[in-house]
Amino acid sequence: MDRPIGMFDSGFGGLTVARAVIDLLPHEHLVYIGDTGRYPYGPRPQAEVREFARQLAWSLVKDFDVKAVVVACNTASAAAIDDLKAELPVPVIDVVEPGAKALTLATRTGEAGVIGTVGTIGSGAYDRAVAAAAADAGSTVHLTSAACPGFVEFVERGQTSGEEVTILAERLLAPVKDAGVDSLLLGCTHYPYLARVISDVMGPEVTLVSSADETAFATRDALTEAGLLRPVGGPPAEHRFLSSGDISWFADLGRRLLGPELRDAAGWRHD
Repeated sequence: MDRPIGMFDSGFGGLTVARAVIDLLPHEHLVYIGDTGRYPYGPRPQAEVREFARQLAWSLVKDFDVKAVVVACNTASAAAIDDLKAELPVPVIDVVEPGAKALTLATRTGEAGVIGTVGTIGSGAYDRAVAAAAADAGSTVHLTSAACPGFVEFVERGQTSGEEVTILAERLLAPVKDAGVDSLLLGCTHYPYLARVISDVMGPEVTLVSSADETAFATRDALTEAGLLRPVGGPPAEHRFLSSGDISWFADLGRRLLGPELRDAAGWRHD
């Protein structure tokens, strides 16, 4: 039970999930790997993303003895979640299913949208997940999807506002805006950092849904079900952050995005 929760993402986006997990489960140890040396995942072939995800997940299990793996990356979840759940010896939590459930509950008219990377949208993972969630809820949801290439790069440059971002957002969000959606799922963990711009473009009547909090709840539920929650009252939780790219850049930008928990970072190398 004292083992850490493992988490990985292509870069910084998963820190939105890490923030939610730390806030919900402050007594839990955490190991986070940001694969910034190989980001962005979105334009890469699914087979390549699947192999990256397996490398990261198995490293968390073998090198850090984690008790659960959170795939805090929509593109990796879409490409590899079934394989990871089948082969890893620990619970595996993804961001797609919790986000789809939250979107199904958020929509008032049944007209909903999702935005994500080219890889995530092209995989159809959200179409399947939203259809399944709506069926479970006994409702009908018509989903409009749009890929948003360029958003991840803006976030990972630390540029989350300004004219350039707004112009790109207006162009990329046009399909979901024209569809008249009343709720929009941010189907990439980087996108909450652009929430203000996205909300300004979509308008106040559109509810933005982030899967970060829902994924944190799913993580808590999985650990509870497996009897793996860390007891309250022990030594303070330790949070470790690793990067496959520039460590000082990861630590600096990551600290601004996550908060004081990211005091420093270390390197991670894939085989």
